[in-house]
Amino acid sequence: MIVRAKAPLRIGLAGGGTDVSPYSEIYGGAILNATVSMYASATIEPTTDGKIVLFAADKNELIELPSTEFLEINGELDLLKGVYNRVVKDFTNKPLSFRLTTFVDSPFGSGLGTSSTITVAILGAFAEWLGLPLGEYDMAHLAYEIEREDLQMAGGKQDQYAATFGGFNFMEFYKDRVIVNPLRIKEEYIRELEFNLLLYHTGTSRQSSNIIKKQVANFQEKTSESIEAAHQLKEQAKRMKEALLRGKLDDLGEILDFGWHYKKQTAQGITSPLIDDIYEAVKKAGATGGKISGAGGGGYLTIYAPGLARYQVAKTLAQFGGTLRPFSFTERGLVSWKIP
Repeated sequence: MIVRAKAPLRIGLAGGGTDVSPYSEIYGGAILNATVSMYASATIEPTTDGKIVLFAADKNELIELPSTEFLEINGELDLLKGVYNRVVKDFTNKPLSFRLTTFVDSPFGSGLGTSSTITVAILGAFAEWLGLPLGEYDMAHLAYEIEREDLQMAGGKQDQYAATFGGFNFMEFYKDRVIVNPLRIKEEYIRELEFNLLLYHTGTSRQSSNIIKKQVANFQEKTSESIEAAHQLKEQAKRMKEALLRGKLDDLGEILDFGWHYKKQTAQGITSPLIDDIYEAVKKAGATGGKISGAGGGGYLTIYAPGLARYQVAKTLAQFGGTLRPFSFTERGLVSWKIP
């Protein structure tokens, strides 16, 4: 038997950072995101040889370990180990023997939620293999606990829920709960949004945890500029939701630009001279707004270029040496299946 699972990566459209603790616990956060046609996948092949083989195919990293109830967290494929450790602790109470292979369509540090998405995919594969009683909210929350509590990885809450649920979602974050509101956006609005959005990899990556730690510190210290910026980002998510549902696509660039202005105020390191140069150049070429994906500092830029402006914007981006990534929006989140 072979077990597989895959979950989609996401682009954040509005509200980024308001899902980060302690802001979400104190004030409540709101984010609008959408999953795209890039995936994290996990394959489990059960074995009987008393070994655990972990292989991250995209990074060409492989480790082989004896089957035990707990795998040491030491910097080597810790996400894979972390999911296994929690599955054994919460469900099987005994070691398992298997080969786990993972692959992500985008590099880690790209700002598309790769770490959380691969965590969800691995957890989904284990749930399919073992018949674990996990609904969508359970799956996303457990993935969050594995990353943020068990592995002590800095970050917010949106990525695990986006990967699990899929589609366009307006998410609300509170101290003790997350509410995922799926958005029923007309097909023609989604297709036009795909046409007008460009997903551009800057050719750089970043350590998102460093930026998020600065955001957390600012929120804990109640730095007025950061708190007010987060309030405005939450408002941005509400404006984005209304514009998408009502088909006011001409407003989206302005809403993105509004958010980009405030996002930079939540912590140092979100932007860079290169990112600022790219952003100014594409606006001169006809883009009306955009944002850095994820925590910032590098990775992907999402740029809104209405109508035929996309072609001149694409030419402008070519001067900076990065890569345009074709994509489409997806409706489904985590899926898993077995092969006899």
